[in-house]
Amino acid sequence: MLRIHHLRHFAIGLALATSGLTHAQTADPSFTLSASPVHQGRTDLQGGGDMASTSLLLRAGISTALRGGHRSGLTLNYDHADYDFGGATAFGGRAPWGSVERYGLSLPLSYALQDGWSLGIAPSVDWFGERGADSGESMTWGGIFTANKRYANGNRLGFGFGAFDRFEKTSVFPLILVDWKLSERWKLVNPLPAGPTGPAGLELDYRFDSDWNLGIGAAWRSTRFRLATDNTVTNGIGEERGVPVFLRASRNFGKQAALNLYAGVITNGQLRVEDAAGNTLRRVDYDTAPIVGATFTLRF
Repeated sequence: MLRIHHLRHFAIGLALATSGLTHAQTADPSFTLSASPVHQGRTDLQGGGDMASTSLLLRAGISTALRGGHRSGLTLNYDHADYDFGGATAFGGRAPWGSVERYGLSLPLSYALQDGWSLGIAPSVDWFGERGADSGESMTWGGIFTANKRYANGNRLGFGFGAFDRFEKTSVFPLILVDWKLSERWKLVNPLPAGPTGPAGLELDYRFDSDWNLGIGAAWRSTRFRLATDNTVTNGIGEERGVPVFLRASRNFGKQAALNLYAGVITNGQLRVEDAAGNTLRRVDYDTAPIVGATFTLRF
């Protein structure tokens, strides 16, 4: 969540750091590295108290061509989010969790078909947990399955779904893939990578004559993670969900580097605490929260 995935860790959060992976391809094989500091400003919790968070998201990826126009890749993910709860009356006067980490990998594969069609599959495994959580109980797994068509003018349109096992809960969601040039300057794209935190969202981009472009976008995101063994809810489950709405300004520095700056809000934000079996113990909404973040990407 980007916070921003969390646009602290949670929200764009997770989008932020991978924007470089989803918006560019270079040599073959191509390598991508990105780092994203993200801050979610303090916001009030319904029921009393407030919350803020600061995150760092790191990504490393490789993509290479196979015979027949197919492609394969590997993406490594690491996120660290520090939550700061004040008062926390909504949670009985005690912070529901502290620092949360995610680390994992995905293996995207693309199979070229006739007439511009291609099929994609991206299995992944991740560990989401509060610091001090049992790693054996923190693993989630699943995959993204897609079909998309590239048209003669370079536009792409596709569809698919994601399916993930997420701590006593199976998450299945549809997704639309779009990379569509509306005019010489306007383009509709997916701003976030689809994955265990949700679908890819939509973003409207505007390209200037220089190396700058602007975008406005939104997506629905949800992050679930295992709570620490010394948490008051031992081996329980924490969750944050919401809709990040953001503005983005991007600058390319040749083909090898890019800087993305983000500012926006998380709307419809909610925090949940569940017991180890997935039964809801507390559900707390929070007010619209400001978010800011940046991503620096290197490609080679």
